[in-house]
Amino acid sequence: MQQADDSTESALAAGERTTAHTTRLGGKDVSAQVQSWQVERSYATDLPAAMRAFSGSSAAQLQVQLSGTGGVSAPELYAPWALRGTGDIARPGQSVVHQGGVGTTPLPAFRGTVRSRSAQAGSDTVQITALDGAERLRGPALLPKPYAGFRLGRPVASATWCVDELLRQAGVHSAPPPRYPEFVAGQPLTLVHASLHGGFATPYGQPQALPAPADYTWTRDGAPHEIALLPKSTGVTASWYPRSRVTVPGSRLFAEAWVNCGIGSGDVFRMELVLDRTGGTSGTLSMEVNFATGRVQMGSGTTNGSFLNVFLDWTSLQALKGVWHIGAYFDCVSSGNTVYPTVQPRLTGPDGTVLEWAPYLISHEYGIQPAAELSELRLVTGVAVEGVQLTSGLGAFPSQTEFAQTGTWTKAAELDDVILPLHAVPRVSGSQWEVIGQIAKAAMSTAEFDERGIFRWRNHTRFRTTPTKADLSLTSVREIASLTLTEEIDACRNYVVQPAKVFESFGVEAGTTYTDTAVRPIPANGTLTVSYVMADEEFDIAPPVTDDDSVTTVGPQVRFATTAAGTTAVKGAVDVLTRREDGYLVVRFTNRSSQILYTAKKDGTPSVYLETQKPKADPVERSATAYVAGTASEKYYGRQQHTGESTDWIQDLTSAQAIANAMYSAGVYPVPVIGDVEVLYDPRIQLGDVVQLTDTSGTRLDTLAWVVGISTAESADGGVRQTLTLRGTRTNGTPADTGLSPDAPAAPVAVTLSTYSAVTSAFPTLAALTASGFTWGEIKESAYV
Repeated sequence: MQQADDSTESALAAGERTTAHTTRLGGKDVSAQVQSWQVERSYATDLPAAMRAFSGSSAAQLQVQLSGTGGVSAPELYAPWALRGTGDIARPGQSVVHQGGVGTTPLPAFRGTVRSRSAQAGSDTVQITALDGAERLRGPALLPKPYAGFRLGRPVASATWCVDELLRQAGVHSAPPPRYPEFVAGQPLTLVHASLHGGFATPYGQPQALPAPADYTWTRDGAPHEIALLPKSTGVTASWYPRSRVTVPGSRLFAEAWVNCGIGSGDVFRMELVLDRTGGTSGTLSMEVNFATGRVQMGSGTTNGSFLNVFLDWTSLQALKGVWHIGAYFDCVSSGNTVYPTVQPRLTGPDGTVLEWAPYLISHEYGIQPAAELSELRLVTGVAVEGVQLTSGLGAFPSQTEFAQTGTWTKAAELDDVILPLHAVPRVSGSQWEVIGQIAKAAMSTAEFDERGIFRWRNHTRFRTTPTKADLSLTSVREIASLTLTEEIDACRNYVVQPAKVFESFGVEAGTTYTDTAVRPIPANGTLTVSYVMADEEFDIAPPVTDDDSVTTVGPQVRFATTAAGTTAVKGAVDVLTRREDGYLVVRFTNRSSQILYTAKKDGTPSVYLETQKPKADPVERSATAYVAGTASEKYYGRQQHTGESTDWIQDLTSAQAIANAMYSAGVYPVPVIGDVEVLYDPRIQLGDVVQLTDTSGTRLDTLAWVVGISTAESADGGVRQTLTLRGTRTNGTPADTGLSPDAPAAPVAVTLSTYSAVTSAFPTLAALTASGFTWGEIKESAYV
């Protein structure tokens, strides 16, 4: 329920029903012009109507009738062909905010945008229809297609992560968004953004190494913003390929994450940038925070070789347990072929404490970085972590305001615990809202924007346990004007089957390959962009690795040479970026050197080679069943089967079994739907609330029920009607059929059968019986005996 102030609570308790409302269009108050309004909310689902509390999405709708003002009619002001100066207030897409309540203080009732407007000539009314935040999710649904999950046999994402990503695409954020998501030439770029909201998948970058599921879990309790990776063993490791293999020297890189050092299996958090050098060797730029000792160290050197760390000890890190925002800046810009990195950290503590040191030049020979490309971002953590980002192209270390992303986003989404782990992210089509609805139905979850415009995702688990406490009490003596109770056999589901598409054999094999047809020049200090046709079902390709003459990479690769004949290989001079765009894989080469380079092998043939990965074996459909033989439900209602949809969103039998069990628990007995419950207007009621219903007027109803539909309307005379659709949380017990003898399901016609003595009397001999020509059935049923 919504929280109300004391005046509203007092007015409701006193039975006050003098209503107040405010309506704003485009930020302008038009309350005085509202003739009538109506707000409707309800869960939608593909399940039987009597079970609609359990899944689906809800898009609230507001209808408002406006009159004119200042002696000018509403159609003249707000009709589609009205002057823009007045008509834009009601145009499709315009913002709408509506509040309603009793007494003098209205509560939020709707926040969304205009869907349509309708004006009738000769009248003084324009009708406006608006939908809530679901309208913001009309863009095309796009999800990454990483292959690491089925390659390693470990979950790479989850249904929860996919919902969060679809919301982010529409600007509905649950945590700080990527800093520079869109590619703009010459501007900073987000190379990796791993929200860790239930998965290692990324919209920018691609997972490379995944931890074993036994080593971690996902937590909302204690997460810096929404959901965090919570290690169960010390030193959980994950890594990602960047979407652009930027060069070192030549780049400024900024890595960051949010952590909660108060929870986890250890005290150390570490971020590493792995650099691919000539000859298959690698370098590392790193930052490590030890919350037990209070030490922060940043380093540069050769992976598993000579290395230099600089450090500083801060007692605040030991003393302040909670959420820290950690950032590490590596300035690797240099005019030569090697660079001594300049490093700088910043840590913002739970109380606002800021820890940082001045830029430090690592000038020791151990820390020097030769020509290389960024290979991966590696995370090693024993503390809870969320929102890992890697950004390139920043001109300088971010200011404190930029670091905190102050004013750049608003938290407008709340998720639930992580469900439905995925080894492969399913293909999607349609709008973001449509796909979220599909996931909600598959997961038996609910998706909705509340009265304040906050998106809420709730799993089926909240309906699994029968509530014992009500948010509000409704009685026929006071609040209930009328109600209708419905009980139907379709609500009974005592044999539930839920299919799952399970990967039983893991590994990858080569899919589609792309070999370039020409040696291509890359201008000095310029760019080259090449597009390759890529089917939607193909999995993502990381940027190709830059080879030199001593190493040939397996998989996507490219070699740059100083001549078209491939004379000399060049390393660490070209940024390579890949992105999917409208059915193409777009590869962009940015030459950081002052000479023309060519995509040529040593023999002068084209060097660009791309290769997709696909599962070694397709998933197998298995089914989880929830059924108990010989129950009273089966005795009184028969066996009632429900088979869930076969969907790519359920990829393990554990998840399938949980959904089947939840459905069985909800439907083992038909729970009544309590529809058309007309009540005294209460602006606090929300979808999913639990109400106590007590009816002494004839139905003998006294039960708890979930709110699954709300319709509130105010007419021109000022009266407000509120109608609820409810689903009971329990049945009226097991049928007893006391004093009843239910009739059998079939009543066959009675037939008198012949006895042996009657047959022998009618036909004394076998010859007589044979001569009669009668069939066995005719004789047996006494027709001729």
